[in-house]
Amino acid sequence: MEAVAKKIENPRVRIAPSPTGLLHIGTARTALFNYLFAKKYNGSFILRIEDTDEERSQKEYEEDILEGLKWLKIFWDEGINPDDPKEYIGNFGPYRQSERIDIYESYIRKMLEEGTAYYCFCSKDDLEAQRQYQMSIGQAPKYSGKCSNLSKETAEQYLKEGRPAVIRFRTPAQNVVFQDLIKGKIEFNGALLGDITIAKDPKIPLYNLAAVIDDYEMKISYVIRGEDHLPNTPKQILLQEALGLPQPDYAHLPLILGSDKSKLSKRHGSVSVNEYREKGYLPEAMINFMAFLGWNPDTDREIYVINHLMEEFSLEHCQKSSAIFNIQKLDWINGFYIRNKSPKKLMELCVPYLISANLIQPIFETGGHLAGIGGVEIGEIYLMPETKEKIDPIALENIIALYQERLKYLSELPELVDFFFKKELDYPPDLLSWKEMTKPDIKGAIEALEGVIEAIKPNDWARSNLEEILVKKAAETGPEGDKGYLLWPFRVALSGKKSSAPPFAIAEILGKEKTLLRLKQAKGKLQ
Repeated sequence: MEAVAKKIENPRVRIAPSPTGLLHIGTARTALFNYLFAKKYNGSFILRIEDTDEERSQKEYEEDILEGLKWLKIFWDEGINPDDPKEYIGNFGPYRQSERIDIYESYIRKMLEEGTAYYCFCSKDDLEAQRQYQMSIGQAPKYSGKCSNLSKETAEQYLKEGRPAVIRFRTPAQNVVFQDLIKGKIEFNGALLGDITIAKDPKIPLYNLAAVIDDYEMKISYVIRGEDHLPNTPKQILLQEALGLPQPDYAHLPLILGSDKSKLSKRHGSVSVNEYREKGYLPEAMINFMAFLGWNPDTDREIYVINHLMEEFSLEHCQKSSAIFNIQKLDWINGFYIRNKSPKKLMELCVPYLISANLIQPIFETGGHLAGIGGVEIGEIYLMPETKEKIDPIALENIIALYQERLKYLSELPELVDFFFKKELDYPPDLLSWKEMTKPDIKGAIEALEGVIEAIKPNDWARSNLEEILVKKAAETGPEGDKGYLLWPFRVALSGKKSSAPPFAIAEILGKEKTLLRLKQAKGKLQ
């Protein structure tokens, strides 16, 4: 596209979320694309909080937005100081709209004086009746302009009387044409807009006017945002022209839809970014996944770390059609990054989930500690509350490593490994049976296992030896060499689960004494 081909140098881009809800995938994706664009072209990425909606804006939502972006490592160059939210970084603040009221007021009063804006005293009931009438005769609903010709004196008199009012922009009835950097040439018929509301009063601007003023004052050169903002663009361009302000370049990212092509919602797996964090998705996996929600590098490659994305990202490769949110794809990408963690790092990431499930408790024998995920401390050693035994980080690493290949997200781990930390297991009915095995068959299999394991010397207690000895015994014991006759009860006796890591690996970690105890407990459940 011609507009994209121009040389891009030191762009200034922004993300401007409203603190009226939690940080969701759509906003995070927009933040990522702005961040990548800024980094690729040696520009600046600005975080601006649009909190003029006093009724809906809440501090907790602002905190959620900041924490979510920081967790994703999408760091802004200007905006709220991430280390002290009471302060700002950058030379174009304040970066909260609620602290920019004086700036907005000067623009609004100028528009009122110049006649490009006027007070409107129409009631909500009148406006609704007008809207319904226009729709009934097949017209697109827009403001009729009823108050546009009120004299200045009349407007001032109405204000003195306390009549409710808003401020409208005297919208020019002209076509608006601009080159979208993703969608190409866009043309709107300005005559269909009507005189739009731009402020509740001189101190409270509405979105379109505040965005135009802030983008100019903060020297934003590229506005990269979701396609849902496309209807706002002609309004903002007309406001820029009325105020004599330069027009930034616009790029509208495709919508993110669910797998059924409907609006993205929780039923498609879309939740807040911090909910993904709590569930055990990794930030690098989220970044990789979000990059493909509307961007296609025209290769078969699916794994991109952030540095590669900075190098390869471009608006030319952003797609025009809607992006599809696929939770299975996110699980696959997250599993990839989990598999590529070192055992030590994965252990540190997983410990908070084991602590939360009350499977372990950190203890500090020398008084020191390491900072864990979400403020949870990583101990020097751990206590297993149910067994009252201690377990060291190396043993935890070994337990977690058994399931590293099958984890989709970290919160799955406690349910998979809980049997390692329990004093006694619960066995659902018939769980120990393999195919048509009877209780006497199962008891015989367990007794055979006990005999073989009793004979294994402590020095030979290693996974490879256990597997060699027990597979051989299983082939000799099972009818027609059916190894499951012996190995299935062994797996279930050790884990209490239908599926688990290989029983030899479990036995190696449990040790000989605990392995024999589990077999004894399982046999007791058959009584």
